[in-house]
Amino acid sequence: MRFDFYVRTKKDLVEAVETFGIVPYFANSLPGFSLEEHCHPAALWSDTGECSWDWKGPVIRETNCAYGKFFEKKAVYVSRDWFPDLANYRRDGYDFDARYDDGLARFDDKELFELIDANAPILSKELRTMGGYAYTARSGQKTEGKKGFDASITRLQELGYVVISDFVYSEDKYGNRRGWGVASYSTPEKFMGSDFTDRVYARSPEESYARLLAHLHELLPEAGEKELRRFLK
Repeated sequence: MRFDFYVRTKKDLVEAVETFGIVPYFANSLPGFSLEEHCHPAALWSDTGECSWDWKGPVIRETNCAYGKFFEKKAVYVSRDWFPDLANYRRDGYDFDARYDDGLARFDDKELFELIDANAPILSKELRTMGGYAYTARSGQKTEGKKGFDASITRLQELGYVVISDFVYSEDKYGNRRGWGVASYSTPEKFMGSDFTDRVYARSPEESYARLLAHLHELLPEAGEKELRRFLK
């Protein structure tokens, strides 16, 4: 099953996520392994409200997939069938409390994870306010607060403890959507439910890694072993 498709519509993207299981949004270290490289230019970026940037939330909702910065600090769609293996491998068999107790997680990350876990789903701007993080308001004004939100939220996604469960848009008084969608964060346990919890620790982390590597070989038969392992790291 070679990674070969072309996106012109939201339906095409939904089918790609469900068929291939792992669909990076942006070009990365593996040539040809991204939506960006398999998308009609007009469907990739557009100010009409009908492009891949606008489809992120609907695709997540329709497929119940995980979305987040899972590889090379870039956004990726991972289907509900493959995300349990990715999370198991990245977590190395640990739930977050056990990871922290063993000294493998930062206190900053623990604080943020607990906020998300207790309030999921929660919008990025609400999460920053609740956690006392500095941020830049829509007006451009910078607020005071803790630094490090972006680094922590990225680490939590890379380790498989947090996903983006939707994108929410603000509206003007006429009900017209405006601006960029705001990420809504959740844990995969709460977002995916038993599809995730029944499977995430069903295999050893090593078995999950082997399955992921074999799947990438199937999608990208021309890619070298070293390149695929580096991508999965």
